[in-house]
Amino acid sequence: MENKVKRNLPDDLMTNMNLKPFKSVVVGNPEVKRVAPKVQVTTGESKVVDSLEEVIKKTLKDGMTISFHHHFRNGDFAFNKVMDLIIKMGYQNLTLAPSSLTGVMNDTVIEAIKKGVITNITSSGMRGSLGDFVSHGGLKNPVIFRSHGNRARSIEEGEIKIDVAFLGVPNSDPAGNANGQEGDAVFGSLGYALIDSQYADKVVLLTDNIVDYPNTPASIKQTQVDYVVKVDQIGDADKIGSGATRFTKDPKELKIAQAVNQVITNSPYYKQGFSFQTGSGGAALAVTRYLRESMLKDGITASFALGGITKPTTDLLEEGLVKKIMDVQDFDKGAAASMAKNKNQQEIDASWYADPHNKGAVVNNLDVAILSALQIDTDFNVNVMTGSDGVIRGAIGGHQDAAAAKMTIITAPLVRGRNATVVPAVETVVTPGDSIDVLVTERGIAVNPHRKDLIDAFAKVPELNVVDIKELQKMAQKQVGVPKPLAYTDRTVALIQYRDGTIIDTIKQVKD
Repeated sequence: MENKVKRNLPDDLMTNMNLKPFKSVVVGNPEVKRVAPKVQVTTGESKVVDSLEEVIKKTLKDGMTISFHHHFRNGDFAFNKVMDLIIKMGYQNLTLAPSSLTGVMNDTVIEAIKKGVITNITSSGMRGSLGDFVSHGGLKNPVIFRSHGNRARSIEEGEIKIDVAFLGVPNSDPAGNANGQEGDAVFGSLGYALIDSQYADKVVLLTDNIVDYPNTPASIKQTQVDYVVKVDQIGDADKIGSGATRFTKDPKELKIAQAVNQVITNSPYYKQGFSFQTGSGGAALAVTRYLRESMLKDGITASFALGGITKPTTDLLEEGLVKKIMDVQDFDKGAAASMAKNKNQQEIDASWYADPHNKGAVVNNLDVAILSALQIDTDFNVNVMTGSDGVIRGAIGGHQDAAAAKMTIITAPLVRGRNATVVPAVETVVTPGDSIDVLVTERGIAVNPHRKDLIDAFAKVPELNVVDIKELQKMAQKQVGVPKPLAYTDRTVALIQYRDGTIIDTIKQVKD
């Protein structure tokens, strides 16, 4: 079975799992049916449970689906606290459905897989030892990778049915009213956890900070929560991000960032009230700095900034250069702290952010998105999932979702080490080329041929150095040569879904 991006999909899996091949980036306007969780009615008594072991016994059975969020990132303590007990208590055949998996979770997940505790995983991504373990066939069933917006859609439409959501929060009252803005482990927006709290049959909050009732503002509400568990420490806020986010000094990244800023400011979208989403890497943060200078010079302000938020973006809010921030996740302590004091930094859930099957996601109103890539090919397809060795080492995150912007820009160096970034065909298609408009490298800028308007606009700006993407690919190949084809087995270890749930690619087991 071949899909729109010419990837062959395994007939047996597609049939047995009732999956459909990717056809188009145009999601359309389907009429969809939402599901609702089971609710155990309570009458107002305290929901505080003495121990985590007790609440696991109350809620969990073999074969269930459990979820977690990743807002603590590498400062997360909740995941391992819960999973260590689940492993110790001998549960089997669980499906793990977190918003994403971070490095601090890897050893525990591998142990759980080896002991039969976890037999299925759906997530935004995985890296490090877990990605290597899965890529070499360590998990019995294929992982399903979904974007943040697609995860929200899948939960809301019942494709992912969460039995128990274990959600770490920096504060909660005894009834379960909680937010991410106060306490020792503040991480700001609870955007991904909010979907779990709305749709899971059982919602368990873990916190090291039980406060007086009623706790406001309440992101997660008492109407959604079944149990609250007090733990010694829920997370380390210093490991959420880098704290004081650093401006890159790498000449290549700075050159790319300057070119991205020129692309934006010479595009038809750079005007009063435009909107944008940037990332959290060094080049992306530099783009924010250069864009700030251009906005000050030109007297332009943005209507909103979107996505995972960093302190440089909240600084723009404080300066009045950005009127609103629509915040689904905070990438550093500065951005997290900002939410508590600025009412114009709006917490949004993952559905509001990017679900393609609701009544209007924020990404649909986005003018400019700046995204990164591990690889991009001459058809503008992007890989953010597998490395040059075929091993899983990334995450879809909001990549597919933000590519719904009116102008989607990919930033990438021409090569990384001895590996080309611009290639004839990416190893894994994650974001289809039809939704990518511009590639910016240090050696030139390529515009997708279907964007004649951008080609015409940039032709008037000689310093942009617009070249054909095939020329960039040849430059990269000349620099690093032609790599040997990777060797895989026939076994599928992961499925890559597009935003609407169709299958855009698969990942095969790497041959030892």
